[in-house]
Amino acid sequence: MSNNIVAIVGRPNVGKSTLFNRLIQRREAIVDSVSGVTRDRNYGKSEWNGKEFSVIDTGGYVRGSDDVFEGEIRKQVELAIDEADVIIFVVDVEEGITPMDETVAKLLRKVTKPVLLAVNKVDNAMREKDAVEFYNLGLGDYYTFASISGSGTGDLLDALIEAFPEKPEVEVKEDLPRFAVVGRPNAGKSSFINALIGKDRYIVTDIAGTTRDAIDTKFDRFGFEFNLVDTAGIRRKAKVKEDLEFYSVMRSVRAIEHADICILVIDATRGFEGQDQSIFWLAEKNRKGVVILVNKWDLVEKDTMSTRDYEEKIKKELMPFTDVPILFVSALTKQRLLKALEATVQVFENRKQRISTSKFNEYMLKVIEAYPPPATKGKYVKIKYCMQLPTPTPQFVFFANLPQYVKEPYKRYLENKIREKWDFAGVPIDIYIREK
Repeated sequence: MSNNIVAIVGRPNVGKSTLFNRLIQRREAIVDSVSGVTRDRNYGKSEWNGKEFSVIDTGGYVRGSDDVFEGEIRKQVELAIDEADVIIFVVDVEEGITPMDETVAKLLRKVTKPVLLAVNKVDNAMREKDAVEFYNLGLGDYYTFASISGSGTGDLLDALIEAFPEKPEVEVKEDLPRFAVVGRPNAGKSSFINALIGKDRYIVTDIAGTTRDAIDTKFDRFGFEFNLVDTAGIRRKAKVKEDLEFYSVMRSVRAIEHADICILVIDATRGFEGQDQSIFWLAEKNRKGVVILVNKWDLVEKDTMSTRDYEEKIKKELMPFTDVPILFVSALTKQRLLKALEATVQVFENRKQRISTSKFNEYMLKVIEAYPPPATKGKYVKIKYCMQLPTPTPQFVFFANLPQYVKEPYKRYLENKIREKWDFAGVPIDIYIREK
């Protein structure tokens, strides 16, 4: 399956982030926005008329004073054009066409991908008339909407779904697990992949992947067999001053959505930075298995507590999902690369693990009896039955008489008890409470 990516572009303060937030919050039951202050401005998942798609908001990436805005905008639009399937160009009816709008439009007129011109803040008939001037941008028809109230977004989304390109089904010849190597630029992804593959190129075959600019490499060494998804080519453009962090997110979206397990490579000399966290939560919210490799560990000055302290710092940033394998490796010296492969394969096995209903009830009902859900408004919650759902990722349902009174802390308690009994390291778990 190849998921569509929608990029929202435009100059600052036209309402891109407001539209983004409206799209990802439209259907709370099936929409995931990436959690965290630094993460909820760039990536989310949305759905309209049964079609799911990813949304990238470029709004949070513009930095600097007014005199450098135009250069930053140009970079963001160029990157969005390169990676997205459909582009939504947002303009502001109150301010009309500005020179920066014309700059963006000039770039967009050259592309063959669908571009939807969305005129924001149109909430009355007078502004509908004012929107006519945007025909002068040379992008054809436009769609009027008001991102704050939501007026007109339905028509915009209908047009968006229609604009998605037809993507042929890709025939997968071998049912092998897909491990995506992801991470920020210069973390050592290329070195890691090269260290794994080595010079024995005869043992690998390059297979065109379903994602653009990504290559599936069949890996068959040391008793392991899987498809390695290489996203290391983030620096493929000539310009050194590109916003590489934004680019890495867009590339990671595609790689993560088509992988089973994500190998997140971080730079030991830089620590677990915001971009590393962003990519981690991309994988977690897509319910993918995750292994974290702290690369360049040979360059770090260490004492007897260094590894433990470093690991604790990372887990503090990952809370509450801390049950993740963290390995300290060096692609240069090939230190612990075999252990990294073993850990990745184990996470893949954990992700497809199935627990029989009888064993699950036998253990979990005792756990619940020992520490039942707290009473709410004098009413006691009783859980009498539970099971694992037949889904590709680990999901568990608990049947209760008053499911609405079971809050998040108790769900985390249930998840922790499941992890204590069964090995789900590196794998997100979903807990559902349903009426019996």
